[in-house]
Amino acid sequence: MPLESSEKNGHCCCARDFWLGIAMLSVGLILAFSPTKATAQTAPAAPTAAQASPSSFQGSVAVGEASPQPLDLTLDDAIQRGLKNNLGVILSATQTAAARGQRLSQLQSLLPSVDASFKESESQVDLAAQGLRFPGFPTIVGPFGFTDIRAKLDWSLVNINSLRNYLASKHNFNAAQLTAQDARDLVVLTVGNAYLLVVADESRVSSVQAQVGTAKVSLDQAVNNHQAGTAPLLDELRARVDYQTLEQQLIVSQNALEKDRLALARTIGLPLAQKFNVIDKAPYTAFDRIDVDTTIKQAHANRKDLAAMMEQTRAAEEQRKAATADRYPTLKAQVDYGDIGVNIRHSHGTVNASATLSAPVFKEFALRGEAEQAQSQLDTQRAQMSDMNAQVDADVRDALLDIASAQRLVEVARSSVELANEALSEAQQRYSAGVSDNLAVSQAEQSVAQANDQYVSSLYRHNIAKLSLARALGASENYKSYLGGK
Repeated sequence: MPLESSEKNGHCCCARDFWLGIAMLSVGLILAFSPTKATAQTAPAAPTAAQASPSSFQGSVAVGEASPQPLDLTLDDAIQRGLKNNLGVILSATQTAAARGQRLSQLQSLLPSVDASFKESESQVDLAAQGLRFPGFPTIVGPFGFTDIRAKLDWSLVNINSLRNYLASKHNFNAAQLTAQDARDLVVLTVGNAYLLVVADESRVSSVQAQVGTAKVSLDQAVNNHQAGTAPLLDELRARVDYQTLEQQLIVSQNALEKDRLALARTIGLPLAQKFNVIDKAPYTAFDRIDVDTTIKQAHANRKDLAAMMEQTRAAEEQRKAATADRYPTLKAQVDYGDIGVNIRHSHGTVNASATLSAPVFKEFALRGEAEQAQSQLDTQRAQMSDMNAQVDADVRDALLDIASAQRLVEVARSSVELANEALSEAQQRYSAGVSDNLAVSQAEQSVAQANDQYVSSLYRHNIAKLSLARALGASENYKSYLGGK
């Protein structure tokens, strides 16, 4: 009896192994030779992070709390704060992180993917509920169960489309890094402009305050002369109108100064309630003449936005190649290995390996559409690249023209201020001596106000033009050498 039982068990084991082998072979053949559905490989999309628009550079992430003591703020301090807290820099960093994540996602499509699983099953079946009723056979089967520990490997051995998409994502990541570096140049220009605007506002306020003081002296003199009977009432009224007009200008100038202070604080991340004093007054320094062609070559070599555009063009070229590679066959390998049995101690290893070679047979319209879209993106990118090259040339030439023009304006405005002050002094002396009325004094005061305003504006324009040249050359972080005139 034991011998017969062992023989039956042996035959059962052999039969089970035989049918298990047939099942595995059938599944492998089906996977290997069945017409698998070719999935379209999409090109890497642009990063979905928030883009740093020009308006983003006017904002920031405020850091710290406002202190009661005013802060002494130099231009270098303001720029360093801006490079840390400006919203444009922060958004560019998040865009770079998104591009890095896209590159890693595309890389995974070229690497093997391994998934592991552990399954513990316990079952009990009611055969009668399933309609299985046999005389003398129990209606409840179980409980019974099994343990299954398994690992599955998927690997696209040959997939040209995925390779091209990964190369495109690398170029997009490089472009995002270069864009982040270019954002720093934009921050220097934005913060420098805001700082110099506050400096110009303070100079304008000081100039108008001095003019108000001069107008007050003229008003007092006109009042005294009228009371003494040596001057008509018209002189007093004219002096009073001039004085009040300058007071209005002072109010407007002070309001503009406070608003520009808030704008500067917004760009560098200062709390808006924080009071600060601008220390650097950015005096006038003549700019040395430089060779235009050499400067343009330097700009083409150093501009990060131009380099980023080149990387984006290379990415578009790879995406166009990826669209062509969608027609190529792909080879994919799958391996499933595990250990299954009643429990871990009574289990046996199983393995299933297959290789699938697939190629698109009838997807002509989809493939052509994908290729046309990729070609359109490439043509657009090449056109933008050509425009960017011309824009770099224009930025350099514009900055040099602005510097030359502003430099001449500063020299003329300085001379005008000196002449207007001399004319005012002469008119005041003539009025004090009773030689003429105060109409000449009023006109001279207006000339002084206009000359001072033109001088402040031209000095601001000259310094901004030098910062713009540093930006055009891709060397904004070396702004000190440009403001110094070198």
